[in-house]
Amino acid sequence: MAAAQRYEIGSAVRCSDGECGELAYVVVDPVADRLAHLIVVPGHGGASRLVPVERAGFRAGAIVLDCTRAEFDRFEPAVRTHFVDAADAEARYGYRDDQVVSWPYFGLGPARPMAGFGAPGPFLTPAIELEDRVPLGEVRVRRGEPVHARDGRIGRVRGLVVDPADEAVTHVLLDEGHLWGRKLVAIPIGMVGDITEEEVAVRLSKHEIKDLPPVAVAGLE
Repeated sequence: MAAAQRYEIGSAVRCSDGECGELAYVVVDPVADRLAHLIVVPGHGGASRLVPVERAGFRAGAIVLDCTRAEFDRFEPAVRTHFVDAADAEARYGYRDDQVVSWPYFGLGPARPMAGFGAPGPFLTPAIELEDRVPLGEVRVRRGEPVHARDGRIGRVRGLVVDPADEAVTHVLLDEGHLWGRKLVAIPIGMVGDITEEEVAVRLSKHEIKDLPPVAVAGLE
């Protein structure tokens, strides 16, 4: 609604029927290179809320949301561990490092192979490969969520791997604390099954995940 406007951290935020809180952070999407959400701390207490920037605008110099206070309370809670620090925040977005956070997206590395990302194993059929791209807005996997294979837990989500050519999610990246030490493991998005508030289920065994072909990932330090 007002993507070109600057949202000042600490500003009061109003709903259509009165004050609802204060702007604590802004959230950027590093793939689209844009401001995506506002994190608003409610004035009446409770969890901070993640407000899509399209729901916010300015009226008489104030930040105003196009919702009531009751509707604001139904926005998704903003959990700080779901985000990562934004790179070059001040240069790119005009906010200090402690004012802006980023979705944990990583890009595909240069010179990636075609679909399959290396020699496919026996469980990567052509039908599965065709499913290994999902539009960015349709994936609700979050950083830090537990990941379970068919035969047990294998780690936590570190982030999503996104192809910047079309902003399609191609893989779920596991954190470094999984059972294969520091080996980078990227699970094709087509192999991700049920996603609940408690876990991410993968349609592979631990052995199949261990034998996944490598994926070049950009943006990892």
